[in-house]
Amino acid sequence: MSEEELKIIADKADMIVKWYAFTRKDDFISILNLKHPDHAMLISNQGKMLETNMDPIEQNIVLKIWESDSQFMEQKVA
Repeated sequence: MSEEELKIIADKADMIVKWYAFTRKDDFISILNLKHPDHAMLISNQGKMLETNMDPIEQNIVLKIWESDSQFMEQKVA
């Protein structure tokens, strides 16, 4: 993934914490490790992991970030 593509993803993210970009989609949150863009996760809006290719340690880190910081996600205004 090019730097330009990563910049676009980062700009569209609702929240970035510790190099993880959290982007709200319709029924889920997409999470991308900006330092390792081949590491990604999808979680439900309630924080349940739906899909990932992250190892268990990274999964734990990302889910803890979500638990502690999800209230800071930007709310979309229609």
